[in-house]
Amino acid sequence: MELKATSIGKKLAQHPYHRVRMLAAGVEVSGDHHEYIIPFNQLIGVRCKRGVVWGELEFQLADEKVVRLHGTEWSETQRFWQYLMKSWQSWTQQMVVISDQVLTDLQQFILDVVQKDRWLTQEALKGLQTHIQEALSALPLPSERLKEFPDGYQRWLFCDAWLTAPESQRQLRNRQWMTQLEKTYAEFFATVESSPLNASQRQAVMNDEKSVLVLAGAGSGKTSVLVAKTAWLMMRKQAQADQIVILAFGRKAAEELNQRITLRTGSTQVTAKTFHGLALAIIQQVTNKTPKITELENNTAERHQLLLEQWVEQCSQKKAAANQWRQCLEDDLGWTLTETAYWQQPDIQKKIPLLLDKWLGLVRMHGGTQAQMIEYAKEDERPLFAKRIKLMTPIVKAWKAALKAEGAVDFASLLEQACGLIEKGRFISPWKYLLIDEFQDISPQRARLIALLRQQNKHSHLYAVGDDWQAIYRFAGAQLDLTTKFSQYFGEAALCQLDTTYRFDQRQSDIASQFIQQNPAQISKIITSTRQGNKKSVTLLQETQLEALFDKLSGFVTQQETILVLGRYHYLRPKIIDKAATRWPNLTIDFMTIHASKGREADYVILCGLNAGKEGFPAEAQETIIERGLLIEQEAYPYAEERRLAYVAMTRAKQRLWLLYDPKNPSPFVSELKHYGVPIAKKA
Repeated sequence: MELKATSIGKKLAQHPYHRVRMLAAGVEVSGDHHEYIIPFNQLIGVRCKRGVVWGELEFQLADEKVVRLHGTEWSETQRFWQYLMKSWQSWTQQMVVISDQVLTDLQQFILDVVQKDRWLTQEALKGLQTHIQEALSALPLPSERLKEFPDGYQRWLFCDAWLTAPESQRQLRNRQWMTQLEKTYAEFFATVESSPLNASQRQAVMNDEKSVLVLAGAGSGKTSVLVAKTAWLMMRKQAQADQIVILAFGRKAAEELNQRITLRTGSTQVTAKTFHGLALAIIQQVTNKTPKITELENNTAERHQLLLEQWVEQCSQKKAAANQWRQCLEDDLGWTLTETAYWQQPDIQKKIPLLLDKWLGLVRMHGGTQAQMIEYAKEDERPLFAKRIKLMTPIVKAWKAALKAEGAVDFASLLEQACGLIEKGRFISPWKYLLIDEFQDISPQRARLIALLRQQNKHSHLYAVGDDWQAIYRFAGAQLDLTTKFSQYFGEAALCQLDTTYRFDQRQSDIASQFIQQNPAQISKIITSTRQGNKKSVTLLQETQLEALFDKLSGFVTQQETILVLGRYHYLRPKIIDKAATRWPNLTIDFMTIHASKGREADYVILCGLNAGKEGFPAEAQETIIERGLLIEQEAYPYAEERRLAYVAMTRAKQRLWLLYDPKNPSPFVSELKHYGVPIAKKA
């Protein structure tokens, strides 16, 4: 059947289409120069309209597109339209049955996926979306027409929501799933640690994204989460004990984790390792040999003596090297070298091993050749960097010679060797879950090891716990943006925040949080305390009042309570502490550098030295050309790491915090803290 415009209608309408004919399952609209086939599965609606003289058919397509036929005789237009509608509706009824079945099957498939007793990952969501898209593309009816059929339309809306708002759907589903789990495993969450886990801790434990970053504020119970996560994985049978590895940055931290895990899970099969311990285990498995770790790694005095002897030999035997070292130490570090044989100066011999140790550590961590290191440096600093790094050549050779004589390797070599074995496919990773403590301290070399293990085992999960606010080891090679830009390095990730601190009160939390978040590069978060606190929780005090403060503390501090005195450097330890044992025998007073205090806490904390200047805080010492060449680029925000260091110091106190300063030479941090409302006490 077909319909044509009349000759007059065709002439007057001046329209590209003037003829339509029925097809088996569609219509063909054509003109002298145009032809348009409209299958029923693309047709949204057909309107039949009567003009002043002629009829008009309007074919509605997707995306609001319309094809019109003008100039047809009205009675013939009506007859054609009625025939078309009967045919189209008959076809539609057949297609509704098929569409209902497709949508019913798809809805059930989605329900089967989302109702599984597991975390719905971003990876699983992508797979689900692909399936939905393929199924919906197979519908014989345009989606716009489904509104005509309420049952099918509701099913379509349910399915389409996973395409139009997938992440909100996923998050809603995971929240509902966690709510149910919290009820089912209420006893586990209440007893897995000595204190019941709070809401944010429980959610961090249940989150099973392929990559998870748990931001654990100071005193928020990060170790409890690591222990509970381990117990959860085994209890839920998500991983066998030998499929879980926990990594810590120091031997002591690993031992503490092992004790807690054994106590809480009753299993000794899951063990925490250092990164070097992990590398050693990989090498042992592949080579059936156990590399000997040089004793120099753990014997600081012997290591420093080796470095000092080599440096003295270099300076004393080569005049050019002595001149270059003098220039380096005077220009780059501002040292005063008074003697001709400056390498014999006692103060220099005391300081140089520390410097050489740091520089050697960076060279070892970089792992490349000297030429590669020079190429790595900034172009404008490359010539000077090349001069300075070449001064380290004899030091590096002496280190390698000492290792060879001992028949041993250092930590950096362990990591490099382990990475090489994984890259060559000689090690098959058995670990389904990689749990990492203090993640903010991770270096590129350690991150590479983790990345290689995950590439080798596509089913592995990365569960990183740390706090970007407490990242204070850049000088040792830690790379902060591995945490702050976690997803860029480790794939799409879930972010969990432990938002309750059990260490300090809300007053301390508010001040410390406001202070650290002045740097916009730090991840924004809110830390809530279980205690309110008051204005005396944090106090600015003149440094001359330290003795008076100890006197005051001796009047009310119990023998069970602790006092921690913190300083930016070891040599800033207040001399008055030397007589504390006899002057205030009932006080337990310890001194630590701020770096060493990380992870520690005390009832009362006294931070000394909030002053300006060379030995002040924030430290004004600039990085040397060698450090700038071997470390990642320094942050643009002024004193970024010094601010984090101050935050670490401010968050050690359980009860009260005193910040000591010289009113004649205050640190720039002092005026800032005043602005936050920290009270100033002239007397203790």
